[in-house]
This record gives sequence, C-alpha cells and structure tokens, in this order.
Amino acid sequence: MLALIGSGEYLPAMEPVDRDLLSRLQGPPRVVCLPTAAGTEGAERIAYWSRLGVDHFTRLGAQVEALPVIDRASADHPALAAATASANFVYLSGGKPDYLYRTLEGSLVWEAIRSVLARGGLLAGCSAGAMIMGEKLFGFPGLKPAFALLPGAAIIPHFDEIPEAMIKSMHLLAGKGLTVLGIEGNTALFCDGHGYEVLGNGGVTVWNGAGRTRHTRGPLSDWAAR
Repeated sequence: MLALIGSGEYLPAMEPVDRDLLSRLQGPPRVVCLPTAAGTEGAERIAYWSRLGVDHFTRLGAQVEALPVIDRASADHPALAAATASANFVYLSGGKPDYLYRTLEGSLVWEAIRSVLARGGLLAGCSAGAMIMGEKLFGFPGLKPAFALLPGAAIIPHFDEIPEAMIKSMHLLAGKGLTVLGIEGNTALFCDGHGYEVLGNGGVTVWNGAGRTRHTRGPLSDWAAR
C-alpha cells in the first residue's frame, strides 16, 4: 500500500486522511516516521519534523517512533533498519527529494521499507517523500532517478501552489513517456495494488497522452492504462 501526499504532513487538516490510512492496516498500527528528506537542514529542523510526527500519530492512537535516519551512515545502521522493518506504516516527510533518494537507495533502511510493503504494510510519503515513489523525479537540471514504485509516473506535490507556467514546463520535461501526477495539499493518492483512490480535501491531476483530468475524493481509474 502506498499513499502519496501533496503537502500538509502531520498537520490537523490531515488527521482524517491519516485515520483512514491507519484503518487499512493489518493489526495494531505501528508507525515509523523518517525525517530523512530534511537531513541537510540541521538538528533543529530534524527534531521539529520528528516531534511533529510523533505527536500527530500519538493523537490518532498509534504506536509511533521517529527514527534519526538522516544520512547514508544512519540509513545503513542495522538497528535503525530493524526498527523500520518492525513497523507496518512508514512515513517519509518532506524536504529534498534527490537527497532522500540518494540517501535511501540501496540502503538497509530501504530494504526494510520494502519488507514492510511485502508484508502488506503501508508506505506514505509527503512532498519529497511522494516524489521518490515515481519512476522519475523532477530536479535540476532535469529528470532524476526515483524508486519506480509507480512505474511510468512523475509526481508533482504542492500541485495547487505551483504556477501554471511551471506546471506546463514540468509536463514538457516529462515528455510522452511519463504520466504526470499532480497532488494537491491535504490530499493523498492511495494505491493498494488493486486500484487507486483520492483521499482528502483536494484533488489529483492526471496528465498524459490521453489529456489532463482532475479527480477528487473517491476511486480513480487506472491512470497507467490511459
């Protein structure tokens, strides 16, 4: 199960979405929050995201722990990988998407995340955390590798906050081979391996060779088949 969130992680507006996600887990919720994407922003910001995640999911009744996976050394730390693997809900908060990908790619913690998914657990990513789930991620000067958990997709979070001219240029950069998925704030695109669903107050825009369409709360047809 995947949840790609446009923005708003750990804030009150996301509580209904996260309650919904927690209800889809098998067994009692065990959440691990990873502030990895903010790993270059200093101790204060890392602590801020960690504290916000713990407070948020504690209010929702989950067992939750924030793990200091902030660089390559910590991403390869066996104890942190084991703690990640013990969860059934892993949450990647925002920051720098390219740094997040490079820190996790090939690491013990990423192997642990894949094991959570293999057991039927959930991986949620907000902003940078959502971007790395596509096949490619937008960067500078161009497209960069991502984990391809959604093959054929490139993710634009904060979609309702980005100027239209920039959105069009990103669509052109993606080219004909990729579908652009634009996810608005306080909104999640949920995938359980059988279908897609929009959760939250906003919308998800699908833009590919079949056109550009915006979808609000409820089931979403298989964009990959468009």
